[in-house]
This record gives sequence, structure tokens and C-alpha cells, in this order.
Amino acid sequence: MNTYMANAQSVERKWYVVDADGMVLGRLASQVANILRGKHKPTYTPHVDTGDFVIILNCGKVKLTGRKLDQKIYYHHSGYVGGLKETKYRDLMAVKPDFAVEHAVKGMLPKGPLGRQMLKKLYLYTGSEHFQQAQQPETLELER
Repeated sequence: MNTYMANAQSVERKWYVVDADGMVLGRLASQVANILRGKHKPTYTPHVDTGDFVIILNCGKVKLTGRKLDQKIYYHHSGYVGGLKETKYRDLMAVKPDFAVEHAVKGMLPKGPLGRQMLKKLYLYTGSEHFQQAQQPETLELER
């Protein structure tokens, strides 16, 4: 018996459109991360980027459950002493909702060059219009 190992040249990629209107942020991010990794395919290989392209629409209408809007905090550091900045997710979702979704998906991908390559296949839009009509993406229904 031989084990099939995919390589970068043999991967066939599809384009999917996901409407994030009313979806919970964590569930959306975990399912999109699996598609970006290629875990939904029988040809999945851990050390090869076998995933598909994903377009997420309506990032501004993503929900957070419980009191996460007020309690969950996004931290980043300027690099200087005392430069830790913090932003509540209520403010982050009001200003940059696509960044919040990207940050959630990025945390569920592998760290390193392979994860950065997978993240490049993610396209985020706050509205319901996208610019990838030429790729003829399929609509993908995720679990809510």
C-alpha cells in the first residue's frame, strides 16, 4: 500500500463565498480555517497548502456570544516600553470588523510560513459585494 502525499503542483483549488451575517465569530473562524487548510479534502496533507480560497462577506454583522463585546480585549504592542495598547471588541467591531474576523481565523491556522501562505487565500469584505466574480465562487453554507 502507498500513502498519497499531495504536492503544491497537484492541488486543485476552488473558490467559496461565505455570508457571515448573523454567524458567531469563533464558529465562523474555525470552519473557514479548516477550508483554508484543506482539511475538508481527501487529499489533505499536513505539510502542503491544499486548501481553497474563501471570500467572507458581511464581516460587520458577525456576532459575539455572551458579554464578549465588552469583556474580550484585543492587545497589541507598539514595541516601545509601556506601549501595550488594548481595544475592546465592541470598539474593534465598530471600526474594523474585517480585522477582527481575520485575527480570529489567523489564530486557528498553523504558525510559520505555511500558515501565512494559507491566510493569503482569505478575502474579507464588510459589505455584501466582492470583486472576485471572475473566479466564479460557489456559495458555501456553514454551520451556525
